[in-house]
Amino acid sequence: MNITELARLLRITPQELRDCLPQLGFDIGQKAIKINRSEANKIIKNWSKYRNKIAELKKSKEEEEESLEKEKITEKKIITIPQYITVKELANLAGVPINAVLAELMKNGIFGSLNEKIDHETAWLIGSELNLDIKLKNEEGKEIINEENKLKKVLDSENKEDLLPRPPVIVVMGHVDHGKTKLLDAIRRTHIVDEEAGGITQHIGAYQVTRRKQLITFIDTPGHEAFTAMRSRGAKIADIAILVVAADDGVKPQTVEAFKIIKAAKIPFVVAINKIDKSGADIEKTKQELSNKLKIMLEDWGGKIICVPISALKGTGIDDLLDMVLLTAETEAKDIKANPNTSAIGTIIESNIDKGAGAVATLLIQNGTLNTGDMLLFNKMNIGKVRSLYNYRGEKITSAKPAAPVQIIGLKTMPQVGDIIQVGKGEKIKYKKIKSMTKITEAIKTEKEIKEEENIKKINIIIKSDVFGSAEAIEESLEKINIPEVKIKIIHKGLGNITDGDIKRAEASTAKIIGFNVKTPPVIEELSREKNITIIHYNIIYDLINDMKKEISLLVEPKTKKVDLGKLKVLAIFRTEKDSQILGGKIISGLAETDAEIEIFREKELIGKGKITKLQSGKQDVNSAEEGQECGLRCEGKEIIKEGDIIKISKEKIV
Repeated sequence: MNITELARLLRITPQELRDCLPQLGFDIGQKAIKINRSEANKIIKNWSKYRNKIAELKKSKEEEEESLEKEKITEKKIITIPQYITVKELANLAGVPINAVLAELMKNGIFGSLNEKIDHETAWLIGSELNLDIKLKNEEGKEIINEENKLKKVLDSENKEDLLPRPPVIVVMGHVDHGKTKLLDAIRRTHIVDEEAGGITQHIGAYQVTRRKQLITFIDTPGHEAFTAMRSRGAKIADIAILVVAADDGVKPQTVEAFKIIKAAKIPFVVAINKIDKSGADIEKTKQELSNKLKIMLEDWGGKIICVPISALKGTGIDDLLDMVLLTAETEAKDIKANPNTSAIGTIIESNIDKGAGAVATLLIQNGTLNTGDMLLFNKMNIGKVRSLYNYRGEKITSAKPAAPVQIIGLKTMPQVGDIIQVGKGEKIKYKKIKSMTKITEAIKTEKEIKEEENIKKINIIIKSDVFGSAEAIEESLEKINIPEVKIKIIHKGLGNITDGDIKRAEASTAKIIGFNVKTPPVIEELSREKNITIIHYNIIYDLINDMKKEISLLVEPKTKKVDLGKLKVLAIFRTEKDSQILGGKIISGLAETDAEIEIFREKELIGKGKITKLQSGKQDVNSAEEGQECGLRCEGKEIIKEGDIIKISKEKIV
């Protein structure tokens, strides 16, 4: 009998079965795939006797792991930073070498400079690798209390006897274009990919499916790098993650980032190797990359992480993946319970303006039951009443239980993605007071900015988007591409189609209007032509970012800076010609790229310089090779390179 089949019957993981069988007197190796039928029958027959012993072993192991984890946590250095911070400031504040911070940024596909700003989410990601616990602080320097703590307090206050099992919440994560949305498409038989511009998911959505008479909630997180913050929030509200990796593409920078988020969230995960039907797919090579780059040890390699090969396009392996998710929920995920008989609390996973319904938000209920007519609170302020509820199919419902994603109509104001919403009675929002205070704050900021930035060129823009998630991502992305000489200033951002009010704002501030997934009515287009106001529409975020980068480059003379890429050890010399050599080597750190400059070191002494003109890996021409890879390269230069030499690789990049 197959080990996986026996484990499924016993409702434990295959690796747990391999671990516990020797303790029960059955001689089976860690890499065993099958077990004798008579032994399997004996195990099934006596399983009730063995279960208590296994539970004790598992509990002892978990206590040991928790103890080790607590020790690691206590060792972490805690620092608080603002929403945006330069690389140099972060390194100084953390007491970490600048090169270490830059190296972690490079691992995540970010080639930054000392004075380049990174956001809190990026700092948090690289901080997890530098043994740092990075908190966000407000303008007064105080740490911002995480909304998640509010939810945790509510759940901890519940009587354990009132808690009942709820559907597990699954987050699907991975690199852009590795097939996450196609996977969900295969699971729920809808066509989300077809509706997304450029084939990239740009909003968070949640959906439910039934497998073996059990409900499962899936969260689809956007894959493009601009949505780091949204992916991070997705992991924090999930019980289990599915890490999707394409069999023809392997581990990529966003795969690494997604894995770090999963680790930081401390949730179990299953690996789905997608696109196994595609030309060039190599499942074993993908597994090797997961092991080498992420230290993920899969079950069939003697580890504990479940791996399921799938083809989202053809539907291959989808049922097996769902079975493994349910198995992981039963064996690995803890406390997948909630109290359905109390007031609801949950997390906003999307919000937008609907022409007919006004403010509309999608809420993932995490405790309690939400009913039509319930009053909703955010930070003790009344933000509206549930006028209508719709499930993920768009069907009107009257109530929703824990782990259900629902769309709410009846809000007075727009919550943001990640906000924790509760049912209860609170203070009424004082719109006039808030509006006037906002104007005063904006006026003070404007005066301050004018004094500080008189010599800085500015690109004034007004952002109008379809949902808050997109507006948030655009703002964060634009902040990252600011440079000391030119600053993109967001005069105003809002939701919905472009209006005459936006034209007036643009005219007063000499700004251009950016519309993301929104429209401009014909009468407003005519008005914009009269006022000579530029309106540009986008539906793919990186097109917007690329255009803004081009505009910045036109306003400032480009500057270049030498960036260290990596080091290579010379293993063999294949050919030596006049002013060039063909050689083989291994990347011992960082990476190598074509057209990169090289410095040749022999016994730690610089003996010459040159340039990489060609790079090969596996007899194929490539543009780059990463750490741990062996590659062939053609180098131009007058100095003769020998075996054992160390080549330092660098490149001039625009900063």
